[in-house]
Amino acid sequence: MRHSHSKRRVRRQVAEINVVPYIDVMLVLLVIFMITAPLLQTGVEIDLPDAAAAPITDDGQGQEPLVLSVDSGGQWFLNVGDDPESPLDQLEIQKLAAAVLRLDPTRRVLVAGDSAVNYGQIMQAMVTLQLAGAPEIGLMSEPPAN
Repeated sequence: MRHSHSKRRVRRQVAEINVVPYIDVMLVLLVIFMITAPLLQTGVEIDLPDAAAAPITDDGQGQEPLVLSVDSGGQWFLNVGDDPESPLDQLEIQKLAAAVLRLDPTRRVLVAGDSAVNYGQIMQAMVTLQLAGAPEIGLMSEPPAN
């Protein structure tokens, strides 16, 4: 019995790429980006003090910070200008704050909101100050009662 070598199968290399692992990696990346994308859309940077936060000390400039106050009725007041006791609208506050921050870009900027004011009013005030050029905005609070 002679074995024929002609029946032997010739193996060819398969030149295909297995894409299943790449699809798995892409799905994981898609999920990660879907989760992190809403977190990146908040544009206001603030320093939130906790309940036991130490008061801000004067850094030797002796200059009063720029304070935007929101009262319980939702009216806005700025501690600079001709009459700090009269309410101002959003555009006036933005113009005044921009002028003050152009003169002194290192001036501290704070928002003081009444506890009865809703969170949206405070956020709108902070956005207005950010549009006026404030790089950092702090929130004022009363120390906790013992």
